This record gives sequence, structure tokens and C-alpha cells, in this order.
Amino acid sequence: MTGRPAHLRATAAAYDAVAVRYAELFRDALDPLPLDRAVLAAFAELARTADAGPVAELGCGPGPVTAHLRGLGLDAFGVDVSPVMIGLARAAFPGLRFEVGSMDDLHIEDGGLGGIVSWYSVIHVPPRELPSYLAEFRRVLAPGGHLLLAFFESEGGPVAPFDHKVATAYRWPIDALAELASAAGFAEVGRMLREPREEERFRRGHLLMRAAAREAGEGGTSA
Repeated sequence: MTGRPAHLRATAAAYDAVAVRYAELFRDALDPLPLDRAVLAAFAELARTADAGPVAELGCGPGPVTAHLRGLGLDAFGVDVSPVMIGLARAAFPGLRFEVGSMDDLHIEDGGLGGIVSWYSVIHVPPRELPSYLAEFRRVLAPGGHLLLAFFESEGGPVAPFDHKVATAYRWPIDALAELASAAGFAEVGRMLREPREEERFRRGHLLMRAAAREAGEGGTSA
């Protein structure tokens, strides 16, 4: 992690410290969430239909969502900034591919992915830096590839930090996040807002986007 921004080093260290407990708590987190599973299923169907390449879960943690995506028929792999999380994911799902890496600097060729899932991982990105992350997502997605963002929604308020139990995190207005993604070259396919369950604090937002075709002369830079 030498040379990485301070917030990335802090996030990696924080998740390394809680990785084992986190993996225990969230192993079956999707089981009681039919709407969340429905969004993932819709993403998977679109990605399979487009057939534009493999799918990366960026910020995969200990791997259960990556495994869920594989169960939905996708060629899915996971990337996470926390080495301890990646070790746990490899141990729990030995048939899947997991790599240590950062969402802002992916070692993936331009247009090399058919889909990206960011399941509550962009929440840790400082708001001023999020456009560069979305630009990196667009760089590695093939035209027509799909992006699914899951995040804590601000329920009418502005972008704001909150007391996340692991690392500094931010709640986003769904319209503002959709506008940022649009500016990065994504077209909105659909959105889902889910009210918090009894044990949850905040509304959950989900944005399903499609990578628009690049304009003539526009290109990316490989990491």
C-alpha cells in the first residue's frame, strides 16, 4: 500500500483489523434481503445477455457477493484493498478468483470487463475523489457493460459522512450519484431504494447503469 492515498491505507488497515468478525457477520447477509437479491439478479441477467466479458466485484470483502454472482451464472471475480479480506475470501471460496487491488487503479485493460458490482464499497471514497473512481470503472468496462452501485442513501440530505463502524463512510443522494455516473459515461438503466429494516439505520440505494459507447477519438489509459 506504499504510495496509496491516506484514506486507502486507513480503509485497508481498518478492514484488515475486523476481517474475521466481518466475514462471520455478513456471510449470509443476502438471505433476508429479497429486494437486494432481485437487483443482483437483474444485473446478472443484463450482464449475461450483453456477454461483454467477466464481471468484477470491486470491494468484495470476504467474497459472499462474488460467490452469489457466480451462482447467478456470471464469470465473476473479486478485488479488495484489504489483504486479510482477500485471504478469507480465497479460503471460503477456493474455486473463485480474488485479488488485492484498489478500485481507483485497476490492473485491467481498457474495456476488459463486461460488468462491475460495487456493493457498499464506494461509500468509503471521499466525495471529491469519486469522479475519478467512476472514470476508472468506465475505462475498464466494455461499451454496453453494466455497473451496479449499492450505497447508503441520504434521504433528501446532501452528501454527508456518518459513523460507519469500520472506516469513514458517506451517504449519497441517489440523484447526485446518478449525475456523477452520467458524467463519467454511464446511462441509467434503473434504480431501487429500499427502506431500512428494523436493525438498519439508513435507506439503501441501488443504481444500475450501462456504459455508453465512447465518442469518436475518446480513449482510456490502461493501468
